[in-house]
Amino acid sequence: MSQVVHGCTFHNTDCIKGARTHLDDDSVDLIITDPPYGIDGDKLHRHYNRNELHVVDGYVEIPSDEYPRFSREWIGEAERILRPGGQIYVISGYSNLVHILNALQETNLQEINHIIWKYNFGVYTKRKFVSSHYHILYYAKPGRRRTFNLQCRYGLKERDASGGSLNYRDREDVWLIDRQYKPGQQKNKNELPDELLIKMIQYSSNEGDLICDLFLGGFSTARVAVGLNRRATGFEVSDEIFSHGIGTLSEIEPGYLCDTLRVPDAGQPKNQGKRWTEREIQHLLERFRQIKDAGHTKKDAVKELCAEFERGRFSIERILREHHRP
Repeated sequence: MSQVVHGCTFHNTDCIKGARTHLDDDSVDLIITDPPYGIDGDKLHRHYNRNELHVVDGYVEIPSDEYPRFSREWIGEAERILRPGGQIYVISGYSNLVHILNALQETNLQEINHIIWKYNFGVYTKRKFVSSHYHILYYAKPGRRRTFNLQCRYGLKERDASGGSLNYRDREDVWLIDRQYKPGQQKNKNELPDELLIKMIQYSSNEGDLICDLFLGGFSTARVAVGLNRRATGFEVSDEIFSHGIGTLSEIEPGYLCDTLRVPDAGQPKNQGKRWTEREIQHLLERFRQIKDAGHTKKDAVKELCAEFERGRFSIERILREHHRP
């Protein structure tokens, strides 16, 4: 069975058969997906001491002995449907990570990053360290330039209170993002937080792109994609979970998340990228000496010089370094 919501088509079937039936080669811009645990995931609430009263029934687990074959098959379909330059984020725990990595290695997909998602409230333990992170495997299909919106969240020149780059910090490969709790609300067993999905979608897609989730679950990826004016598609094998997800997706308005996004200051200095003349270099060095002699720190001096010479911090610091100015 297939359903169309907000012009997007979703399929109540397993993703391997469903992708072969419904998605053409090179047709998807971005895949974000969180495959089944393969570790009796339907019983994980016992470890979390979590009340499952509001969790939608119907979670379908993959037996652990089938996980290697299962991973190769669905990742093979992911490679086929991605367009050249298309990208995939796979969210995984560590128990079956080796099988997912092995399956990715059997494709032509290229690793971009191995991201660690650190979240709050891991599985409590007494005789070992607490598990409080997931792996995010970020790969791309070769053949065309991939989308990476460098300043979609923070401009390159934006700084925090201590002078650190907000853009650099946001692009580090350890992400500190809390889980999203919905007390008293119907939900899927393991929904990804909106903040996590928004970040991946902002960096790796543009409005109108087609985003696929091979394991729809609570339809979180589809909901956030539609909320950011992307197209969405995907698969869910469970009848109960599919029906619930379609219902929640129907309740939102396309683009509803766009007004909530932070607007980055992506403006660039006027002279960024221009070649330095010898006269400009000597002027810069003289001004740096004057500012330092006035008692200012190097950081303050560089900040003032960036404004004065209308160039980026890295360019200023490179000139100072090459001319051995402390």
